Amino acid sequence: MIEELSKKLVNRNEPVKVHLIGVAGSGMSGLALLLLGMGHQVSGCDRVTTRETERMQGLGLKFYSPHTAESIVDVDLVVYSSAIKEDNVALAAARARGVQAIRRAECLAAILGTKDGVVISGTHGKTTTSAMSAHLLRRGAVNPSHYVGAEIPVLGSNAHWDEEGDLMVAEGDESDGTLALYTPKHSVVLNVEEEHLDFYSGIDHIKQVFTKLLDQTRGSVIYCKECPVATELCAPRENSISYGWSDADFVADNLKEQGGVVAFDVVRSGKLLGRVELGVPGRHNALNALAALAVAEVSGVAFADAARALSTFAGARRRFETKYLSKKWRVVDDYGHHPTELAATLQTARSLNPKRVVVLFQPHRYSRTQKLAKEFGQVLQAADRVFVTDVYPASEAPIEGVTGQTIVDSVLEQGDTRAECVGGVATAHHVVGNCLKEGDLLITLGAGNVHEAGTKISRDLAVLEELMRESEDETLQTALYEPMKKHTTMLVGGPAQFWVQPSTHQGFANAVNFCRQRGVPVRVVGRGSNLLVREGGIRGVVIHPSRGVFGDVVVEGNRVTAGAGVRFKKVASVAQKHGLTGFEWMEGIPGNVGGGLRMNAGAMGTETFDQVVDVTFLDEDGEIRTRTRSEIESFYRNVPELRRNFALCATFEGKPADADVINGKMQESSHKRRTTQPLAASAGCIFKNPELMPAGMLVDTLGFKNESVGKARVSLEHGNFIVNDGKATADEVLGLIEKIRKKAREEKAVELETEVQIIGEDDYLF
Repeated sequence: MIEELSKKLVNRNEPVKVHLIGVAGSGMSGLALLLLGMGHQVSGCDRVTTRETERMQGLGLKFYSPHTAESIVDVDLVVYSSAIKEDNVALAAARARGVQAIRRAECLAAILGTKDGVVISGTHGKTTTSAMSAHLLRRGAVNPSHYVGAEIPVLGSNAHWDEEGDLMVAEGDESDGTLALYTPKHSVVLNVEEEHLDFYSGIDHIKQVFTKLLDQTRGSVIYCKECPVATELCAPRENSISYGWSDADFVADNLKEQGGVVAFDVVRSGKLLGRVELGVPGRHNALNALAALAVAEVSGVAFADAARALSTFAGARRRFETKYLSKKWRVVDDYGHHPTELAATLQTARSLNPKRVVVLFQPHRYSRTQKLAKEFGQVLQAADRVFVTDVYPASEAPIEGVTGQTIVDSVLEQGDTRAECVGGVATAHHVVGNCLKEGDLLITLGAGNVHEAGTKISRDLAVLEELMRESEDETLQTALYEPMKKHTTMLVGGPAQFWVQPSTHQGFANAVNFCRQRGVPVRVVGRGSNLLVREGGIRGVVIHPSRGVFGDVVVEGNRVTAGAGVRFKKVASVAQKHGLTGFEWMEGIPGNVGGGLRMNAGAMGTETFDQVVDVTFLDEDGEIRTRTRSEIESFYRNVPELRRNFALCATFEGKPADADVINGKMQESSHKRRTTQPLAASAGCIFKNPELMPAGMLVDTLGFKNESVGKARVSLEHGNFIVNDGKATADEVLGLIEKIRKKAREEKAVELETEVQIIGEDDYLF
């Protein structure tokens, strides 16, 4: 069947109408590009439209989305990927209409049969070595066609058909036994290990498939002598060429790794050919390069040309691909999903000498996770910190008891490396990004969609670094995805996308101006005592002014000047030590100066602005100004000036008094707080007092005292407090608030307004 199809495919006078099911995938899109280049009429369907399907449409692909039965009308041949099930509507329609339907590998074998094929096979390294080989042959003027399982920037695309050249380099997939379909001129065997055990019964079964490929190879068999199984299968053959670290036909000698560059001498049968410097990092890539050099030699490319080509090889997408690089951080993405691949990737990472190697690993397939858990735990010891997502199932059904935690448990059993499970990829970047420190190298590892997390972290690191440069505050502290539950008294809430802690007024101003100029949302958060952050977190920049000048308290005469980050309790304590009265009410306020000013907080009959002398603001125009009390309007729990501008510090007026008088008032405030307010985590008063009665009394009247939603509960001590009984979520608190508001509306015709500020996103938008 394959030989017959090969004959049809080379006949340009009678183009074949080919339809590819799953054409958006990297393997299927490569077939589409080859068939289009051969002059055939190509159509395809998939669940989604991608940039690649749009590009191929410009080259002549007729594209359908989603899969439909109508898409295979008037076609001669249907090709489907391994991800396509028999109940797929397009495949089922092809079967019903009697249209010939073949697997991806069968189509590739037929295309390869029209050229002198070079099949790159092995458990690991196929994509990189295939791309290297094609690049070397192209630079050597051989005009090869190629088919590689990833996007290759240096080659322009993952596949290309060259009408003039006789050679075609193809990555051979061994996962489902279809490697045995190929009849190439040359074969490369990189390594042979137990893998894809959902298909194979064991290593002997795998050897059978590789042996058939080698038996069907007409020219040279190129193999890695560092792999015992590859050596067992290939060395006895007269047409074999070996490569390795020593005692091989091609040897990499005097290897040096420095700054991401790998350089080594190439020795051919005892003779020094010259020195090679690779354009990609990693000791393992020296072996891949030797394989490509052997392919170049048997294809007639001079060593000097091949060596020059290697220095310009930029690698494949998702093969130790640098997503972000600065003096502070590097983010790398790699497709590795087998222990051997992870070991090579981590060795490469270590060669770059980062302060720490941080890994976000997405296990691929339940069967592999179960079978190789111990090996994963061992190789991940090479990282300093490991985060593991849920298992990417590919086409597998779950296996009971096999999860991302399976890998975490193995890591913890095998050594001292810290590891934790982070759940789904959609939010994994929040945990991983928040742990990053300057000097870290972060690697996202796995064959699924884990790269999406690295892309988000890279995007946000770029913004954060630009903000740091423009703040002109050398002591500025920053973080990505800081959990707001650490910075609110209710202890709930999602992350802040960018967390910024300035230490100077100008650093604060520069950060705010940076955000305003770029349309980045900005919010200032103090102690978070009157704040409820939704589970989706806060998009944009959250400024937390607590360090440097924002934590200073200065007393001059009867006046106390305090930074926005100073707690009211501290202001009261400092005033007490200096013999000043009038501040005792502040002892019972859980928040800080900035928040108290914004909300005109109060207690014991006194409000914040009753004592304010002046406030220093960052105004809307980006200037820092000081306004006196007479210039500032204030109302009950509302200061309009501070809805638009940011308070940096304030001066308060007190009066001298006897120490015993001050102590008595402080004790009175403390006693009132302890006896009327809960000690558990809360956000203070939840509702504003309606006209009908105080909010706490109304909540009690409605029968909500001690009522709960999850771990969020109405306080027994005060009906206007909701407390966190431990690990409550923002959604639970909001659910309880809405439950109270609904009953107040229905039974008392009262529309309760929240006094607590509710901010943030319902869903994760960053």
